[in-house]
Amino acid sequence: MSARPPRKAPRVLVVDDDPGLAEVIDLLLTREGYAAERAGTVREALARIAATEPDLVITDLKLPDGTGLDVISRLHAERPELPVIMITSYSSLESAIGALRAGAVDYLIKPFDNDEFLHAVDRALNERRIKRENAILKRSLKAAYGQWPLVAESPAMRRVLELVRKAGPADAHVLITGESGTGKERLALTLHNASPRAEGPFVPVDCGAMPREQIEQELFGREGLLPQADGGTLFFDEVSELTAALQAKLLHALEEKVVRRSHPIDVRVIAATHRDLPAAVERGQFRKDLYYRLNVISIQLPPLRERGHDALLLARQFAEHYSRRLGKRVSGFDAEFSAFIENHPWPGNVRELENMIERAVILAEGETLTGRDLAEVAPALPMVRAAAPLPGGGRPLAIEEYIREVIERFQDSHSETELARMLGIGRKALWMRRRAWGLKRTRRGM
Repeated sequence: MSARPPRKAPRVLVVDDDPGLAEVIDLLLTREGYAAERAGTVREALARIAATEPDLVITDLKLPDGTGLDVISRLHAERPELPVIMITSYSSLESAIGALRAGAVDYLIKPFDNDEFLHAVDRALNERRIKRENAILKRSLKAAYGQWPLVAESPAMRRVLELVRKAGPADAHVLITGESGTGKERLALTLHNASPRAEGPFVPVDCGAMPREQIEQELFGREGLLPQADGGTLFFDEVSELTAALQAKLLHALEEKVVRRSHPIDVRVIAATHRDLPAAVERGQFRKDLYYRLNVISIQLPPLRERGHDALLLARQFAEHYSRRLGKRVSGFDAEFSAFIENHPWPGNVRELENMIERAVILAEGETLTGRDLAEVAPALPMVRAAAPLPGGGRPLAIEEYIREVIERFQDSHSETELARMLGIGRKALWMRRRAWGLKRTRRGM
C-alpha cells in the first residue's frame, strides 16, 4: 500500500470588507499554521467556498452586498458540516442570537483578544474533526454491526470464499454481482477484513438510496466519502445507479488517485450491483472503461435458494444473534420450522431470512421456534408451503408466482412497507411488479 499523503493545513476563509482587519486575521492564522484566504463580499465568499472548500469560515456581520447572516444561512442549508464564526463590532444581543440561530458555531465581538480568537478557531476546527471522525466510526460500526462470518457449506458459497481467500489480500478493485438481499455488503466487509487495509476505514455508500442532487458532494467533496475512505475500502452498493457524469468523475478519481486535484487518496473500491452491467455497457448506460476498472476481480454471489443447507445454518446464526441482543433464550427450531426454512424460495434472499428470524425471536414465547410461530412471522404460509417440493411430484410455485399470490392475497390488508418486508424485496421492486401485473388495491389509505 502506498504511503499516506501528509496532512494539509486547515483552510480558513475570512470574509470581511475591511482590508486592515482581514490582514490582521490572516497574519494571526498564518502564524498558527492555518492556510488563510480572503473574500470581501457575500458573493465572493460563496464562490470561494465552492471552489476551495475551506474547513472554517470567519465572517463579519456587515458586508457590502448583504450580511454575514446571509453566508451562515446559505451554508447551514447547503453545507451544514462547515463551521462558521461570526465577528462584528455591533455587540447587540439580537445579532448574536441571529447568528447562532442561523447556524454559527461561535460569535466574537470586535475588538477581540488574539488568544480568544485563536481559541475559538481551534475549538471550531476540533469540533468539526470530531464530528467527521464520529461519522466515519458510525459508518464503520453500521457496516460491521450484526455482521457474522459468511456461512459457506454449500458448494456455491465455498467457491465464493475461495475467491475471497485469493482476492482479499490483493489491492485490486472487486465487482460483486448477485440478486438483491444476497449479502453483498457483508461479502465486501469480509474482503476488507481479509486485506492489509483492515485497520483502515470501511465506508459503505448506497448509490441507489442517496439523492442524486447530493451524491456528488457526498462522494467527492473535501470531506466526502472518498476522502473519508482514504487508506481503507469504499464500498459502492448499486454502482449501476451512478449518473454518467458521476461515473466519469469516479473513473478519474480511481485513475489519478486524487479528488479535486488537491486531495490525494489511497482507496480500494469494492462495487456491487444486482443489475447486468455488461448489458448496461452495451446499451451505453454504464461506461465501459469504468466497468473494466472495477471488474478486476469478479465475484458472483448466489441466491439463497441455490445454497441448500446454508439457509438453516444462517437462520440459526441470526436466531442466536437476536436472542442475545433482545435478552431472550431462543435455542433452536422444531422440525416444521426447520422444514419451512429449507423449503421456502426466499425471493428476498438473506435479507428476507434475517428479517423473518428477527420477527420470530421478538414474538417467541418459548425457547424453541415452532410451526405455530410461523403463523405470526410468515402469514403467507399456505403459499410458502406450495413453493416447497410437493409430495407426489406436484409442481412448486415459481418465485414470481409466489410473489404475485402474496401481493394479491395481502395487498388490501397490509401496507406497502409490510408487503415488501414480507417478501424481502424493496418497495420499488414491489411497486414495479404491481404495476406490471395490474394489481390495484380495493382499499385506499394504506
